[in-house]
Amino acid sequence: MAHYAFLDSENVVAQVITGRDEGENNWSGEQWEVHYAETSGRPCKRTSYNTRGGQHTLGGVQFRKNYAGIGYTYDAARDAFIPPQPGPDWTLDEDACLWVAPPEE
Repeated sequence: MAHYAFLDSENVVAQVITGRDEGENNWSGEQWEVHYAETSGRPCKRTSYNTRGGQHTLGGVQFRKNYAGIGYTYDAARDAFIPPQPGPDWTLDEDACLWVAPPEE
């Protein structure tokens, strides 16, 4: 089973669904990501439930850096889902696409 994230106009994840596996073709032969986007009228990106911080938790191939959650942003340049920034002083780890807390004083 695969998971898909629907994006709003700002590329923020508005909904995540469980959908068809990538290898299954639908009736027209198009990819499920494209099919879900066309039927919903919203951009849709596949996301990996087992990916966090650019690592696949089961030893597989990571996909889009992080599993998408509502409020995450899809960054097309990085092809990654990035969680909301927890605070103004937090910095983005470019490799993991996760936020790093500021150093304690």
